[in-house]
Amino acid sequence: MTGVWALLGALAVAGAIGVLLKVREGRISRRDDSLDLPAPVRDLLAPGVTLVQLSTTFCAPCRHAKVILRDLADRTDGLSHAELDVTDLPDVAAQLGVMRTPTTLALTADGTEVLRVGGVPKRDTLLAALQPHLS
Repeated sequence: MTGVWALLGALAVAGAIGVLLKVREGRISRRDDSLDLPAPVRDLLAPGVTLVQLSTTFCAPCRHAKVILRDLADRTDGLSHAELDVTDLPDVAAQLGVMRTPTTLALTADGTEVLRVGGVPKRDTLLAALQPHLS
């Protein structure tokens, strides 16, 4: 009987974690502290706002995020998109505080982080959050 309770407890915990991850998917957050950007990220910055997508080689949601971000950048003046594969750059991901891929950082030309999105971004929500920062 103890095994049944342990199984039910494990299922409840796994279900709660799944719900939490689903709720946080695509959520936009802002960082209060400034980051010293690693060189591979600084090299990607363009005039205006750059959406720097941090991905890994075998990340399936990264492909979907790339399509959304590239389309958004192509249709929006002052916005560009760049992708950085951090599979072989774990120090860069750690320095930026990235815990999952895809993570998208919106950075100004001087390297100031405007916002970040964990997971696949929601196009309209992201565009609305970026509007104050676009010229």
